[in-house]
Amino acid sequence: MAKTQVSSLNLTQNAYERLVYFALRPELFYDSVVEVGTTNLTNPGATVFFTITADLAAATSALSETTDVTPVAMSDSQVSVTLNEYGNAVQTTAKLRATAFAEVNPIVANVIGFNAGVSTDSVARNAAQAGSNVRYSGGAADRDEIQTDDLLVGNDVRRAVADLRGANVATYNGLYKGIIHPDVSFDFRGATGGTNWSDPHMYADPSGIYNGVIGNFQGVQFMETSRAPLFPNASNGSGATGNIDVYGTLVMGRQALAKAHSTAGGYGANPVLVDIPIVDVLRRFEGMGWKHFVGYSVFRQDSLRRLESASSIGANS
Repeated sequence: MAKTQVSSLNLTQNAYERLVYFALRPELFYDSVVEVGTTNLTNPGATVFFTITADLAAATSALSETTDVTPVAMSDSQVSVTLNEYGNAVQTTAKLRATAFAEVNPIVANVIGFNAGVSTDSVARNAAQAGSNVRYSGGAADRDEIQTDDLLVGNDVRRAVADLRGANVATYNGLYKGIIHPDVSFDFRGATGGTNWSDPHMYADPSGIYNGVIGNFQGVQFMETSRAPLFPNASNGSGATGNIDVYGTLVMGRQALAKAHSTAGGYGANPVLVDIPIVDVLRRFEGMGWKHFVGYSVFRQDSLRRLESASSIGANS
């Protein structure tokens, strides 16, 4: 007796889940730690100058009863931040939207939104990792001298804290902020164990904990992220580039970074999402994009320290 089975009829089809998943995404930290920004510009411009007024030297000599005070001159310095345009866009066809098993436009909006965030955060990271105050683990004199066993240790962090405090850099409610790569954190936390660490749940105000915070060590609240500075193949251990990846651990205090942005020309403080105008004859091509006119720079070099090291689980061969 013949049986009607799957192969007999063209009724069995593949099925697809309409819920679309996205790539694994990192936390974005850099823009969130920027404190100095444009609030009252004199005029629109492609470069913004921030002014820092210096304090007067302490007056410790007693005044003469009969001699007038000699006025002293004030001084200031400026930090410039250059703005650049950034943006990206995705355009889809009518045929794709008509044949897709899931709604295409929400997928495009999600991807465009995250791309705007990670792109802007990357510009901020590039500024943060270009600070001039850097120390190298293990006694190396430069990045290309880092060896595979030059790992981040407690004294590196303690020295950064001492440098920040010695420069009168203000803390964030008693703690400096650290951004550390998971590969470096693996070695650092293993070497220090539980000594001198406080877990996030021990903080007085757990509601203020950033995502990715792993605890604080010797006055630094560490945030662990794959977006910490990483310089691939930066060293051969003896003064040239090679196969050793070098990592940068950032330790910063208040006003380390500055951000300048424009509010003219359709721009704003954050990336602006834009619908792409439909201009083709048959109105088949739709799209979405984002744009931003922004710049980041180190505001106070004294407030930013970079500790460069290797990792035992990094790419070292």
